[in-house]
Amino acid sequence: MTTISVIYPNKPGSRFDVKYYTEKHMPLAIKLLKKHPGYLGISVERGVGGAMPGTDAAFAALCHFKFKSAEDFQAAFAPHAAELLGDIPNYTDIQPVIQVNEVLIAE
Repeated sequence: MTTISVIYPNKPGSRFDVKYYTEKHMPLAIKLLKKHPGYLGISVERGVGGAMPGTDAAFAALCHFKFKSAEDFQAAFAPHAAELLGDIPNYTDIQPVIQVNEVLIAE
C-alpha cells in the first residue's frame, strides 16, 4: 500500500479555512478519487497542538490518501488535477508539502 500525504505547514499569519477544507474540498476529492479501483481510503487530520502542552501544531492539516500504488494515485488524480489544485486558494494560502510513502506497517 502507498499513502500520498498532503501536509500544510502551520505558518504564522497563514490562512487555512478548516470548514471549507472538510466540508467542500475534501468531499470533492474523495468523490473524484474513490472512483479509481486502486483507491483504498483516506484520513484527514487537523493539527491541534505540539509535543509540549501549549505549543502550536507543526501542521495546520494533513491528508493521507491510501492507494494500492503511487501509479494508481496518479491515474486517479491526473484527470481531476486542474479542478482540485484550482480549489486550493479557496481554503488556504499555504503551499502544501506532498510526500509519497510506502506503508511498511498498517494495522
